[in-house]
Amino acid sequence: MSGVQANLNTPAPVVSARVLLPWGRWGLRVTAFLYLGFMVALPLAIIIKNGVADGLPAFWEDVTNPTAFAALKLTLTTSIIITIINAVMGTLTAYVLVRFRFPGKGLLNTLIDMPFAIPTLVTGVMLVALYGPQRTVGAWLNAHGFQVIFATPGIVLALLVITYPFVIRAVQPVLMEVEKGQEEAAYTLGASKWTTFRRVVLPTIAPALITGSLLCFARSLGEFGSVVVVAGNIPGITLTAPVYVFGQIESQNQRGASAMSILLLALSFTLIVTVEWMQGRNRGTNVSS
Repeated sequence: MSGVQANLNTPAPVVSARVLLPWGRWGLRVTAFLYLGFMVALPLAIIIKNGVADGLPAFWEDVTNPTAFAALKLTLTTSIIITIINAVMGTLTAYVLVRFRFPGKGLLNTLIDMPFAIPTLVTGVMLVALYGPQRTVGAWLNAHGFQVIFATPGIVLALLVITYPFVIRAVQPVLMEVEKGQEEAAYTLGASKWTTFRRVVLPTIAPALITGSLLCFARSLGEFGSVVVVAGNIPGITLTAPVYVFGQIESQNQRGASAMSILLLALSFTLIVTVEWMQGRNRGTNVSS
């Protein structure tokens, strides 16, 4: 009884009323936003300011003059061409890597990522060393009336090398999740391999294929290092938009360089937003299913 009385007389422990302020959480947020602002937002703001400094009519004149328009047209044309090629060949390569076993598969899978590691300028030098007019392959092609280096095919070839991994790495993980039993079931029902791929595999990998293709197109819009080596940079013929921007900077034409940069940034940003939207939609579909 005395023990119970002692417990009743013992004061209850005082609960700390200290309020924990989320300084750490807000500090991380502020740091991230400041870093993003200095690294991305501030340079973008300066480019937009320079591009439209003299008004929208001057901006429109800068991006529609014959040299600038030809450079933009060439960039868009070559980007569309390599996107179509990479969409087909990238899907084919991913399918081979996932569905077949063969000697050297690991080495091939490693080589696919090489364009991510090799500087783009080095890629241009390698292509000139192989397809240059004075080289064996290049001389043979020139003798048969087909010029690669310092012509549009050289630009297409350089962009193909630079953007090669995008479609493959987008489609490959999706193919790995597709059960092979679905394809085998289609075979047992009498479907051909092409019909099986078109009716069973392609609808499944279509979102990933579109995502990889958009990334491929966006990457090719801004490629400079390899193109400046292989193109020849002839205004109106082999001058691309990124190389045009570089030329305008060298000519001290900041407004013209900024105007073309704004156009390229707008195209790339639109594509990236589209990719993010598609990926978010796919994640939502997977969660709901």
